Amino acid sequence: MKELFDIVSESCSKKVTETYSTSFSLATRMLGPSIRQDIYNIYGFVRFADEIVDSFHDYEKEILFKRFENALEEALQDRISLNPILNSFQKTVYKYNIDKELIYIFMNSMRLDLTKSTYSTAEEFNEYIYGSADVVGLMCLKVFVKGNEEKYNSLKESAMNLGSAFQKVNFLRDLKEDHETLSRTYFPNTNLESLDEISKQQIIAEIEENFNKGYEGILFLPHEAKLGVFIAYRYYKRLLKKLQQTPAIEIKNTRIRVPNIEKIGLLTRSYVKYQLNLVR
Repeated sequence: MKELFDIVSESCSKKVTETYSTSFSLATRMLGPSIRQDIYNIYGFVRFADEIVDSFHDYEKEILFKRFENALEEALQDRISLNPILNSFQKTVYKYNIDKELIYIFMNSMRLDLTKSTYSTAEEFNEYIYGSADVVGLMCLKVFVKGNEEKYNSLKESAMNLGSAFQKVNFLRDLKEDHETLSRTYFPNTNLESLDEISKQQIIAEIEENFNKGYEGILFLPHEAKLGVFIAYRYYKRLLKKLQQTPAIEIKNTRIRVPNIEKIGLLTRSYVKYQLNLVR
């Protein structure tokens, strides 16, 4: 009985979200019940792909990634997979008619992480950001608008900017780990040794621009999606503010976090603002 297997698969995707990201999990809980599980399904897929290239250092990453890639293709073709994460993901893909090209672009960016360690030009960097973050925002947008193409196209640019902002904040926060553990430098002409206050503020100004464009789209999201996305926006804005207030030398040597108690406060204040119709 496939319905039972789908329930088990989706519970796995939810568990992955809750285990790997408390902040994203909190935001997802604020989505409407009719779309919440599908965002878990998308997150589970992108998280597993990312874990292969970022975390499995004691294994043959290229082999594992290729196996995952083949299993993904089979899941999309057969509309079932014995990998519960891929099974739940393919269900969401077909439910909302998510463009498979977005999925392949995402996988191409993940594959780059196996071999490419430095992004020397803005063009290279923007292409990677599009594939690793913007397209994920577009997948989620398909769910938020429940497949409505007109609404999707009107909010597409904002969704990509929000995805870019989230990813760039992650890169700035993880600068030390990316450099020391993964030997990667994402920001063009910036590495752990050369990051100074001027370079940091230039990066932050670019992220702020992405946030401003992304916020414009949040205002026009359907009711079921708006609160959850707004909370994610507020969390990442808070993380960016902490990075802005942290000296560049400290960002080089530690990972800046938003404490859990502060996340709860953000959640509460965001909910109040939303209920008072102040998200505009």
